[in-house]
Order: sequence, then structure tokens, then C-alpha cells
Amino acid sequence: MPETEISAGGIVYWREAGELRIQLIRDRYGRISYAKGKREPGETVEQTALREIKEETGVNGRIKELIDIIAYTYRHPAYGAVNKEVHYYLVEYQSGELKPQLEEIRSVDWYSPAEALENQMKFGYDNNDFILEKALVMLGVQL
Repeated sequence: MPETEISAGGIVYWREAGELRIQLIRDRYGRISYAKGKREPGETVEQTALREIKEETGVNGRIKELIDIIAYTYRHPAYGAVNKEVHYYLVEYQSGELKPQLEEIRSVDWYSPAEALENQMKFGYDNNDFILEKALVMLGVQL
């Protein structure tokens, strides 16, 4: 087991006719979240983020910049305490149709910034609140 387990993903966005849209997923537990997953051998963290977004949501993106890294420790039944890092990137939508990977997530959709923030606050994980807030500020949204 690696000393630190690394996952990566991102906040995917696109603009159409001046309208900003934010991608949110509902995870297998019914909670609002963002596409992410574990790094595979030989991948950069950025490649992991883009692969996981493609696998879970069906869309291709381009990394704009790092939003932040969430670090925490969890207990694994076989390995004990595992240090985990989740790297979140701001990812611009490039191509593809939304198609949830139902083995991993329940659904994926596009939201206005206000809807995205409201959904995150009501149905998301507390440690993800600042990730979305920071992404929106990076995209020029007034909170």
C-alpha cells in the first residue's frame, strides 16, 4: 500500500452564449460530488483527473489550473491508517456527451453556478464546499 494514496478529479465547466455551467455528479451514495478517482501506475496526477472525468461522466476536458488539494486520513480494514490526497483541478469542457458510469455514480448534469452551489451546500460533502467556492471565484463568479 502506498504511503499516500492519491486521487484526482475536477470541477468541469463550460460557457455557452455567456452562460457558465458547472458539472456535478451524484455519487453512489446519492451525495453531490465531482468526478474523481485513484491514480493508476505511470499516470501523472493531471492524467488521472482527465481520465476519471472521462470515465465517470463521458466528457473530455482540458485542465486550466489546480483548485486545491484535500488531505485526510482514513482507516483501511487491511492496511490501517491511510493518508489520502485528492487533487482537484479546474477543467474546461472540450467534447463528449454526458453519460454517467453507473457502476461508479448515479447521475451527472450541468448546473448554473447558483444551482451548483446550492446543491453542494445541501447534498454535498462538507470538505468539498470550499473546492466549489474556490472554483467559482476562479471563474469570475461573485459569491
